[in-house]
Amino acid sequence: MKLTAAREDILVPLQSVIGVVERRQTMPVLANVLLQARDSKLSVTGTDLEVELVAAHGVTVQQAGEITVPGRKLLDIFRSLPEKTSVTLSTEGERVSIRAGRSRFTLSSLPAGDFPLVEDINAQQTLRLAQGEFRRLIDKTHFSMAQQDVRYYLNGLMLETDGKALRAVATDGHRLALCEMALAGKGQGTQQVIVPRKGVLELQRILGTDGEIELSVGTNHVRAQIGDIRFTSKLIDGRFPEYGRVIPGSPPRTVEADRETLRQALQRTAILSNEKYRGIRLTARPDLLTLQAHNPEQEEAEDQVEVTYKGDEVEIGFNVNYLLDALGAVEGDKVAIGLTDSNSSCLIHAPGVTSARYVVMPMRL
Repeated sequence: MKLTAAREDILVPLQSVIGVVERRQTMPVLANVLLQARDSKLSVTGTDLEVELVAAHGVTVQQAGEITVPGRKLLDIFRSLPEKTSVTLSTEGERVSIRAGRSRFTLSSLPAGDFPLVEDINAQQTLRLAQGEFRRLIDKTHFSMAQQDVRYYLNGLMLETDGKALRAVATDGHRLALCEMALAGKGQGTQQVIVPRKGVLELQRILGTDGEIELSVGTNHVRAQIGDIRFTSKLIDGRFPEYGRVIPGSPPRTVEADRETLRQALQRTAILSNEKYRGIRLTARPDLLTLQAHNPEQEEAEDQVEVTYKGDEVEIGFNVNYLLDALGAVEGDKVAIGLTDSNSSCLIHAPGVTSARYVVMPMRL
């Protein structure tokens, strides 16, 4: 294999895939990236057996071929080279040689045949989506995924399509985030899959805001083609909870507030909340919301926010971090908080908007 390219033509695809390449791996080849040069194109692949990323870029190929080299070392070399340097990369027996100006590097390699690739994912359906809208689905929900929960099906993001809309739902058992987007054209039936946490975070990292993406959903994998980058992730084999049952239908009490004012008041009050449980008490009275927190050191904080509310007085405790995450995801200047009673979950959304909704379970204080 031999190719010549500008530094950036190799650095850009390398940076796109390096997120899944770990230094310490059970299999030595997983610390490497797969380089494939053919048809005036260099393809760079990284994988951790759960998520695979492939990025391609145009280069001058003198001799086609494929090889694997240590991913992090290769990235560090290309980062250290001056901008727009011309680089020649070639294989010399069991090693890979990199020449740029007066610099020369020789890296060890492993055979390309040892590198595990996900070939065909047996796609059940393929969706063409606006990249910005799909990114919004993930941005508005990913923070509610569980981390290392024994209920492994919660450690990911559920994607569901019913032919008319694509829905993303995440929950850790204490809160839930849901966001949906309409699908253009006729859908291909109902399907529900769970993308693991690492896959979701990598997808979020590589998604932009312009153009389209092609999303293919198979039985065991999900694949997204985003420009020159192809993302493939294994799916979590499990049944996601029936999320519709925990979303309050139409809560009898609604508090409307200025989103930023409420967010700042929550942050101030949270300073003196219990560091472990992060509990905060909300008391809603006509046109006034009182926030209170205290901790084991007998310290207390209280704040008040003017709101639009006409119902009976209701007092309810929440984890303040969950409320802040939801408020951070709500779009617009105003926020509506639907309350039922002191033992029921609250529903948070922008007034009049149902495409993104957040549920936070109460806590006893």
